[in-house]
Amino acid sequence: MASAALRDTRRRIKSVQATAKITRAMELIAASRIPKAQARVTGSKPYTEKLIEVIKNVGAAGAGGHALLERRDPNKVGVLVVASDRGLAGAYASNIIRMAETRIVELQREGRDVFIYAVGKKAQGYFRYRGYRIEQTWLGVTDTPGYGDARAIARTLMAAYGDGRIDAVEAFYTKYVSALTQVPTQVEILPITSPEMTEEESAARVTYEYEPSPDDILARLLPMYVEAVVFNMLLEASASEHSARRRAMKAATDNAEELIRVLRVQANRARQAEITTAITEIVGGAEALVGSDK
Repeated sequence: MASAALRDTRRRIKSVQATAKITRAMELIAASRIPKAQARVTGSKPYTEKLIEVIKNVGAAGAGGHALLERRDPNKVGVLVVASDRGLAGAYASNIIRMAETRIVELQREGRDVFIYAVGKKAQGYFRYRGYRIEQTWLGVTDTPGYGDARAIARTLMAAYGDGRIDAVEAFYTKYVSALTQVPTQVEILPITSPEMTEEESAARVTYEYEPSPDDILARLLPMYVEAVVFNMLLEASASEHSARRRAMKAATDNAEELIRVLRVQANRARQAEITTAITEIVGGAEALVGSDK
């Protein structure tokens, strides 16, 4: 019969093997989602770039008096934090949350009011537990964000800015660079910094006649631009989350396999020790019987 230590080691091996199956499955799921997330990030950029080009042309035509372009003294700052709904992605969520919290503390020390807008359960739970004021939270968005999600977030921020409840909006999200590199990033969403043409773009610019007026067109384009920026942030954060989770689950699987190897060595040694002990007892008993016969 196996000893208690050997039975315990075998139970640990089975437990770690079960865990390794789960982490391996999660790694494969995350890996399968990365190409689609990458494609969505790449596909969203031409739309945003075209919007910027049109805004440049309309701005050059004399428009530029929209409320979203108005820069005020930022006494009340909205902070948008894009984290994740689920864990098991390494330091993905904690990195961006720590970056946002550092900025929040800095703003509070300057005597500014901070209003937090959280995307994802991780951001919501972190700031709520620490007693920060959360204006609004969006859950179930980060895995596969849709344009409707970005529109809801952008309109909430623009409404608060337009009503004067906040004077500026700073966003924190994880920028997707590659499958191995994701960078926590801070950007200012509101007020919008009007894009300006370079000298080359000004020389090549075609003059248009606008109907309705350039101001009316700009009033329609700027909210769309904010929505597109938020949507691109959500897509990049989603791709970053899947990449981070794949790496974390691969590391967990590798660690589990190494632990299984170590435990098997321990089990083999314990088994060999039991066999040696059993043989020694048999030999000792046999010698005792031979001695008694003499």
